[in-house]
Amino acid sequence: MALDLIDAKNIAKNLLQINAIKLNSKSPFIWTSGWKSPIYCDNRIILSYPKTRSFITTQICKKINTFYKKPDVIAGVATGAIGIGTLVADLLELPFIYVRTSAKKHGRMNQIEGAFSKGQSVVVVEDLISTGKSSLMAVDALRNAELKINGMVSIFSYGFPISNKNFKASNVELKTLSSYDILLEQALDSNYIDSKEYEVLLDWKKDPENWKIK
Repeated sequence: MALDLIDAKNIAKNLLQINAIKLNSKSPFIWTSGWKSPIYCDNRIILSYPKTRSFITTQICKKINTFYKKPDVIAGVATGAIGIGTLVADLLELPFIYVRTSAKKHGRMNQIEGAFSKGQSVVVVEDLISTGKSSLMAVDALRNAELKINGMVSIFSYGFPISNKNFKASNVELKTLSSYDILLEQALDSNYIDSKEYEVLLDWKKDPENWKIK
């Protein structure tokens, strides 16, 4: 088994163990979009588990060092990636900034918080990728501020084709620590789910917007 796959399965194992990711095809979760989903991911829980957050922070730094030129700044996407992004910046001894979904309506009306200079290079840290739209809105804000995007690293991705299309259209390279497909394999191997639920969870990914419990 390739080292990257071992690392990805270990990430998935950790996320399941701390309940950052929950799987339940019989009583699905409702996303903000209105989609019914047999999976719910809240990676902010990672921050409450020192060993897991240290492991994941190290893995993000490894991705950055392997695939991207060392940036001048690390940027986290608010709010989910602020905590883990700060830890990544600290380990890499780099400045940290974060990007809001929209500019504040008061004070200095910033969308980007923290100190930076035009022309600096940035790696964006994200906690979760679904369609990629909110993540790429953060990229747009950084580019509008005349920062150069080296790439993005996310803890987890659902691996929807639409997200791949969106990142390609925005010319942003994305690396993820783990994915939905790898998570299902790990959940099956560890008896977190059985083979019947595995098939249901695979079916959901084919058309998540219109998925219904059978």
